[in-house]
Amino acid sequence: MEILLTILVYFLVLLGLSRLTLRHSGGSNETFYRADRKSPWYMVAFGMIGASISGVSFVSVPGMPMKVDMTYLQMCLGFIVGYFVVAYVLLPIYYRLNLTTIYGYLRERLGQSAYRTASWFFLVSKLVSAAVKFYVVVMLLHVFVLRDLGVPFALTAVVLVALIWLYTHRGGIKTLVWTDSFQTFCLLAALVLITYHVIHALDMNVWQALQAVAADEHSRVFVFGDWMSRQNFWKQFLSGIFVVVVMTGLDQDMMQKNLTCKTLRDAQKDMCTYGFFFVPVNWLFLVLGILLMMLARQQGMALPAQSDELLPMFAATGRMGMGVVVLFTIGIVAASFSSADSALTALTTSFCVDICGRKDDRRLRRRTHVAMCLLFVLIILAFRALNSTSLIDAIYTIVSYLYGPLLGLFAFGLFTHRKVREAAVPWVAVASPVACYVLSALAVHYGGYHMGYELLMLNGALTFAGLWFFSKK
Repeated sequence: MEILLTILVYFLVLLGLSRLTLRHSGGSNETFYRADRKSPWYMVAFGMIGASISGVSFVSVPGMPMKVDMTYLQMCLGFIVGYFVVAYVLLPIYYRLNLTTIYGYLRERLGQSAYRTASWFFLVSKLVSAAVKFYVVVMLLHVFVLRDLGVPFALTAVVLVALIWLYTHRGGIKTLVWTDSFQTFCLLAALVLITYHVIHALDMNVWQALQAVAADEHSRVFVFGDWMSRQNFWKQFLSGIFVVVVMTGLDQDMMQKNLTCKTLRDAQKDMCTYGFFFVPVNWLFLVLGILLMMLARQQGMALPAQSDELLPMFAATGRMGMGVVVLFTIGIVAASFSSADSALTALTTSFCVDICGRKDDRRLRRRTHVAMCLLFVLIILAFRALNSTSLIDAIYTIVSYLYGPLLGLFAFGLFTHRKVREAAVPWVAVASPVACYVLSALAVHYGGYHMGYELLMLNGALTFAGLWFFSKK
């Protein structure tokens, strides 16, 4: 009952913030899509931390040390470089063209076919990845709270998505700039307080806990020697750069809030600021994971078979008291809602502006927003039936295949002056992920080499090569 009460209070705060942000606005399409270009950069920066982390990171990252130690930090270091690339290469283009959606650049540079192809790839990939992320909070609330009350999983999914619709359907991105800041605060507070409770349960102080983590066998960060390993530093670091360029710089969801800043300079400050936060925040997630493994050993508990289950095993079952359960609920709901609400808003924006070409149609926008919510629910239910991999790996695998063509399209537009044959663009964009899948399977079969996040770079390179073949000066 405490969990349900926590979620209810949390939602009422979000609804109140939504009402406050629209006091002097009529909920126009310009407000929904671009927040009238009046967002304070520091609010955007703080809110983007929660929107980028998501519920998947809140559950999966603490479990990573079980299998790969703290090597995820290598990718986080690459994230910082990636955010600077986005801030000083892509943002100036988007602001110069005064874009509502970032795929408008491809229409200006490569034509209508590239513009529509990129938009469809974004819609499909974002629907899948965002729904998978939101699946975490639906699954946890169902398993630990609502299942015992006889509530079916499907109803849990419908209700939670409906809650997001309630506070976003009028204000859109203007509301999210403020609600995401609140949700980021809740997420970080929950992370810090849960870590403190674990340290207390281990009968340590903070300094002793840090020393214990540093001495633990799972505290390894860097892997330089093994080139066949997915955790090799250069693979992780370079993948981190490209993942940010694609998942942020070429993603309407992540860029939409950045495009609401008053000036380009403000947008660059906001992006570089929150880019630096990912190393300390993810470091704390990983530290929490190592401390939880220590606590399991101290209490004679077996570690779970799936790394995603490490944090929920302690925080969602009441082993550490109801206070930690409430904190865990706040953290997972904050992370999941801040990711899902911006995704639904961006999907609505892209479909209305890019696919339908009806930027000013408020009726279409409202209907599309409802339709995206329904699709969200259907994908959550499908993922529940099919998923068998670690959640965070599943998402990055999806991104590697579906976001690769976006990387190739933008790279071709930015770094060449060639004109591509428009009819060939969709075929190249579809063929590249298929070729990547085949090459990945062959690498495993013949060389024992398992491709990791470098699939994203290979996918983009194949798209670039295909566009070059079907182009002329």
